[in-house]
Amino acid sequence: MKSPDYCRDFFYAQESLMPRLSLKGNQMPESPIRKLVPYATAAKARGIKVYHLNIGQPDIETPEVALTAIRNIDRKVIEYSNSEGYATYRSGLAKYYQSVGVDVADTDIMVTTGGSEALIFGFMTCMDPGDEIIIPEPFYANYNGFATMAGLNVKPITAKIEDGFALPPISEFERRITENTHCHSSLICNPGNPTGTLYGKESLEALAKLVKKYDLFLFADEVYREFCYDSAIPFSCMNLEGIENNVVMVDSVSKRYSMCGARVGALVSETRK
Repeated sequence: MKSPDYCRDFFYAQESLMPRLSLKGNQMPESPIRKLVPYATAAKARGIKVYHLNIGQPDIETPEVALTAIRNIDRKVIEYSNSEGYATYRSGLAKYYQSVGVDVADTDIMVTTGGSEALIFGFMTCMDPGDEIIIPEPFYANYNGFATMAGLNVKPITAKIEDGFALPPISEFERRITENTHCHSSLICNPGNPTGTLYGKESLEALAKLVKKYDLFLFADEVYREFCYDSAIPFSCMNLEGIENNVVMVDSVSKRYSMCGARVGALVSETRK
């Protein structure tokens, strides 16, 4: 008969055994935004008023027309859509873009599960593991996770508060392009999250010249397009001349219509490579 000590030690040894997580599973960073949620929940339970600065949830109501459509849906079966998304939605989305000066067709649009999936799809389609992506910081924290998921290395450039978080000098972008970079790209968020900075046309055109010079991909997160103030008008990267085949735009209904939980995004590009 085995001794109690042996049985106890055997039990603890077996309890400590578990399948090994993948390298990527161990590398994936947790969302620093979601990490704050338990603290906010605990504070609310103690009767403390909480002002959420940790997540981009608009404080405007979701349009009633959208809620009415959901309540009155008359479908008997929620079937699969086409891989690129429902044609009627893509057509309507193309008309919206055209109304704000972005001339794209419905065939340039793929509907995704939120803007996050759009960005992940774009990363994995345009780049290989080990490739590098330049991102001005401070940036949306989950970009790190998306890049890790795609196996990319983030090369940040600091945007300075004394400059109003303006787009860093193009020379700083170019300095980070190395000879051993197989496929380089850049990601900007315009208007910026979390800074709120709106990059002007001249700054974007200067970046476009660099994109063209090195034949880079330019990812443009434009989900905050309608959050511009003091009569400021955003300039879409889709309108940059000469790099039509290099720009990949990410969009979502989350901010524009305060429909974050709907998880409807879009990948928009004229790229034919």
